[in-house]
Amino acid sequence: MMQLVYASASPFVRKVCATLHETGQVDDVDLLNVKTTPLTVAQEAAAANPLGKIPALIRPDGPAIYDSRVICRFLDARANAGLYPQNRLWEVLTLEATADGIMDASVLVTYEGRLRPETQQSPDWVAAQWAKVIGALDAIETRWMSHLSGPLDMGQIAVGCALGYLDFRHDARNWRHGHDALAAWYAEFSQRDSMVKTAPTD
Repeated sequence: MMQLVYASASPFVRKVCATLHETGQVDDVDLLNVKTTPLTVAQEAAAANPLGKIPALIRPDGPAIYDSRVICRFLDARANAGLYPQNRLWEVLTLEATADGIMDASVLVTYEGRLRPETQQSPDWVAAQWAKVIGALDAIETRWMSHLSGPLDMGQIAVGCALGYLDFRHDARNWRHGHDALAAWYAEFSQRDSMVKTAPTD
């Protein structure tokens, strides 16, 4: 049995969990729930990943693997699920990277407010990170909607998890403004069983 070093609130963890659901591998993985931050790294996270980050997948027949993109690619190959189709591979990988960039920037905004003393927080830093989020959303809205409307792949799962995190932690910033097509797509995609069952909690 594999173990996933896990925290429900992480959008990167959610991407892996949604992939487990979409590929029929939920029963093959035990969730190892941890409380971890960049300032206080959980022992289980550090043991599985020298960077101390989650998610990390502990395998009984090989070394632990980490980074959500690596884990999702592994799970897709393990199930032969076709979430990285060869004929659209570079587009899928680029869209996944765009979604991961949204996650990266929005998690940094969260950390700035939660982990740094108020007197040390930088509004300019927060604004710069949020500008990355908006730039990525603009790109998806203008360039990627036809892809999102196509057959399920990892790019779609990643975008869904990124938008879910924006709702979870930054709903007041209203990412939907100016992104009507993306908002409509997400309203439907968020109802998938894999998304409903992996909704984040504190």
